Amino acid sequence: MTVSAPRRAPRPPRPARARFFLPLLAALLVSAPTPLAFAAETARLPAWRTHMAALVPHTYVARHTGSAAPLVIDGKLDDPAWAGAPWTADFVDIEGAAKPLPRYRTRAKQLWDDTYLYIAAELADPHLWATLTQHDSVIFQDPDFEVFLDPDGDTHAYYEFELNALNTGWDLYLPKPYMDGAKADNGWEIPGLKTAVHLRGTLNAPADTDTGWTVELAFPWRAFTPPGSTAPAPGAPAEGAQWRVNFSRVWWQTTVADGRYTKVPKTPEHNWVWSPQGVIDMHRPEMWGRVLFTRRPAAEPVAVATLPGAAARTAALDFYYAQLDYRRTHRRWATTFAELNWTPPAGLADAPVFTPAAAAAGYTFSVPFRDGTRPRRWTIREDRRLTLE
Repeated sequence: MTVSAPRRAPRPPRPARARFFLPLLAALLVSAPTPLAFAAETARLPAWRTHMAALVPHTYVARHTGSAAPLVIDGKLDDPAWAGAPWTADFVDIEGAAKPLPRYRTRAKQLWDDTYLYIAAELADPHLWATLTQHDSVIFQDPDFEVFLDPDGDTHAYYEFELNALNTGWDLYLPKPYMDGAKADNGWEIPGLKTAVHLRGTLNAPADTDTGWTVELAFPWRAFTPPGSTAPAPGAPAEGAQWRVNFSRVWWQTTVADGRYTKVPKTPEHNWVWSPQGVIDMHRPEMWGRVLFTRRPAAEPVAVATLPGAAARTAALDFYYAQLDYRRTHRRWATTFAELNWTPPAGLADAPVFTPAAAAAGYTFSVPFRDGTRPRRWTIREDRRLTLE
């Protein structure tokens, strides 16, 4: 069964979602500190060092379809172009190898042409269910598939889309992560988006056993323009361009009551992802995978190069998380290394450069390195904007 319906009229904007360590609360804490607020926050640096810093984000090579004709979006994934696109590695728990493997297999693949970014996903599940039919509902309250896209990889101005087995979607734009004081723009829509779901079984029928469901998405390149931007709509990426991308699947434990699926009470959702985050928070864009776009044919090997200056990037993020914890205690940013009690990691080729803003209102922090003979640097700000120069 294929579910492919026209997009519904959007709902009025809703408050930002409260999921993954209550990101809306975290945003309020960062933007308007009070003693109570800071007491409620959790230290960030230990989790970064223990669970996140050592993870290497997954990579994927997305091939151009080589055709001017767009794919037919019907959820079945039987277009010949998909046959040449490799599947990602099977999804894992959001926290990574420290947690058990997911109960059911999930995997995805990507293609592109001059008009669309295509994403396909396969979600195994013996019990298909969904309830939400209103566009821009809080879709993760159903089992869902989620896409996160950061075109320039700076952790800011990124996009999220969620879809359930009824082909009901929720699209959001985030100017920066919740933890850094952002509020999601639920009014943002994706003009020209195409979505379809194919059910390998029957929906909301506990009496039988299903196989799963497949998802097919087509995101127009022109959609990736921040709200209010006056810049020209973007086109297809240049050869070799890289985006930060991640995929997530939310799965709920259920029981059957009165012939209907019901969530098991007081049981949190499972979060299964392509590239592990290390913590239960999809809004850590620095942890997302890297996708390289190429027009080269599938027969021609293409490798995603190692990220330049990985040690310098890790040091910049370590400093950022140390500053978050300092601000939690002192209600301002540290202005010296000594005040922060932070020492640059061993092995850096050049000394970091720390520039506090006036009145400790923020900072920039840069870690120089050499990319071959070329001098470069990773720079991070207090709002986590992370750039490679």
